[in-house]
Amino acid sequence: MKLSVIIPCYNETNTIEAIIEAVRRAPWPDIEIIVVDDASTDGTRDKLRGALAGRIDRVELHEVNQGKGAALRSGIRLATGDVVIIQDADLEYDPSQYPRLVAPIAENRADVVFGSRFMGAEPHRVLYFWHRMGNGLLTLLSNMCTNLNLTDMETCYKVFRREIIQAIPIEENRFGFEPEITAKVARMGCRIYEVGISYYGRTYAEGKKIGYKDGLRAIYCILKYNLFR
Repeated sequence: MKLSVIIPCYNETNTIEAIIEAVRRAPWPDIEIIVVDDASTDGTRDKLRGALAGRIDRVELHEVNQGKGAALRSGIRLATGDVVIIQDADLEYDPSQYPRLVAPIAENRADVVFGSRFMGAEPHRVLYFWHRMGNGLLTLLSNMCTNLNLTDMETCYKVFRREIIQAIPIEENRFGFEPEITAKVARMGCRIYEVGISYYGRTYAEGKKIGYKDGLRAIYCILKYNLFR
């Protein structure tokens, strides 16, 4: 199975080279790398057009910063693989775990797989208490609306059969993508699995971007895409 890896990035000059190399080293035989730069201003796109150009299959450059959801919309449209996985550019998630994430789909047990930071025995960096509480609250509220029993709705690692994700119109431009796509695959009746993953979180000083306003938007999106659609 060909795996399309969609990497949205914005001002990730410190990590973009490392994540591309990590994806290239991932233990999967057929990988397509698609990077969408969301109008970076720190030199990230210079690297994408220069030293990294030969290591990436497709590069899409946004001229105006729109957000993660908009970058994913662009990248997913370009995917040609049998399976599509979302990979952040910040080294918080480990590409060496692709085989375990794709396995339920490859075995024809699942249509969508979520990589959970909160199940299993994999290593996790210890960071922000209130972020963990916020993630738990958002997952609980999402589960109440979708009738799923996910442990980590907000995870970056989401894996899809390509025909499924390309059939879903993505409306959210920022981090609202996570609750939006969860609501939509639940409504489609997709077979959804969770797999425990490791998580190497970073601090705000190290470049973390998500904030409390994104959490409030996530609540709005959970209600919008579950109750009013």
